[in-house]
Amino acid sequence: MPVKTTATGKPLDAATLRELRAIVGAEHVRHADGDVTPYARDATPLFRARPGAVVHPASTEEVAAVLKLAAARGVPVVPRGAGSNLCSATVPLEGGIVLVLTRLDRVLEISAEELLAVCQPGVTSAALADAAAAHGLLYAPDPGSRSVATIGGTVATCAGGLRGLKYGVTRNYVLGLEAVLGTGEVVRTGGRLWKDVAGYDLTRLLTGSEGTLGVITEVTLALLPAPESAGNGLAYFPTLADAGRAVTRVIAAGIVPATLEFLDARCVDAVERHARLGLRSDAGALLIFGDDGEPAAVAHRLDRMAGLCRDTGAIEVSVAGHAAESEALLAARRCTLPALSRLGTITILEDVGVPRPRIAEMVGHIEDIAERHDVTIATFGHAGDGNLHPTCVIDKGDDEAAERAHRAFGEIFRTAMRLGGTITGEHGVGAAKLPYLTERLGAAQVELQRRIKAAFDPAGILNPGKAGS
Repeated sequence: MPVKTTATGKPLDAATLRELRAIVGAEHVRHADGDVTPYARDATPLFRARPGAVVHPASTEEVAAVLKLAAARGVPVVPRGAGSNLCSATVPLEGGIVLVLTRLDRVLEISAEELLAVCQPGVTSAALADAAAAHGLLYAPDPGSRSVATIGGTVATCAGGLRGLKYGVTRNYVLGLEAVLGTGEVVRTGGRLWKDVAGYDLTRLLTGSEGTLGVITEVTLALLPAPESAGNGLAYFPTLADAGRAVTRVIAAGIVPATLEFLDARCVDAVERHARLGLRSDAGALLIFGDDGEPAAVAHRLDRMAGLCRDTGAIEVSVAGHAAESEALLAARRCTLPALSRLGTITILEDVGVPRPRIAEMVGHIEDIAERHDVTIATFGHAGDGNLHPTCVIDKGDDEAAERAHRAFGEIFRTAMRLGGTITGEHGVGAAKLPYLTERLGAAQVELQRRIKAAFDPAGILNPGKAGS
């Protein structure tokens, strides 16, 4: 699959550029090649399209004015945060304006009394988590790119993360939104309440809409009391199937861990070569398990999970003895992608979801598919919720390998659906998964999405070429 460069449409005319400069300031409108080229792609490899201009607004009012102008002129607008998404959600397939929201970067409020935070979309996930922690609170969503991913982006893609099994994903914490529709209208959905069923749940509809329905300009998020303690352990297994059986036994025992992650043998080897964490290289799979809460309860659950892993045939099981050691275990999981990236010049990280009992079966299919298409694919992911990340490494310029990877992933997506799963558990659809969306949802549901989009964005300017277009 060679780089997908698409027609970018007409360049923005001088009058439109002048009006954009009048709205946000001349220094915040860029259209020269050197300025806009970095915004032609996001963290998704093999997708690229040049925008006509890059605009950096600093307020909801400026966003609204840009969208009113764009709607009147028929100019596409692609909202963007840090561009760390992995589904080509922010590639401007039809050119136009890339609207970068990173200047809206303030945490507006942390309320310990109400257990909520209010922030602008350009705040990073890690910065919000740190602000909450300073008040003894927890912002639970924990995406792998938390240090750079913006809150607006994680809401727009409904990001998941390492704590998804116990705590859920981003949509479980979005209480309210301020958003600008494709018409330039500003709406507020939801609010500050944990319970509010007045009218349609537009907050949930905007969450995960990938910038196709509105531009998020403010977010109200639920927080939780920070757990008193946390701990982690690891278990090595002869095969990934053995690790999968251990996961089933842990859940069947009534334990809902905060962390339950797996790495296949290829991932373990890559992480050890990259980070030198002392991981074993003779195992078929590594399972990282963890929990948080009251210290005695955490210790008890960790011991139970360790025992269940031993009973399921683990080669070796250990529980971290202190916080630094526990964090080192999570580092093994967090550095999997950079470790795999060292194996080639292009790393294609995908995600599929299957019912938990079918994880090992799905990984077996992935291995067979990789061999059949002659590509290197390593798999890691969230064992507790059935979310797998098959990751293919190829070399830049090898178009034949890229095509083989494309065919392999198409087969992987369809296999996940055949097993009762989905084409994406947390990354989103974007342009990368759009060819498979109708297979996943059915034609009637896709057509309904188009009608919904038309109500929010009658001119069709918001992130065209993505879901709902």
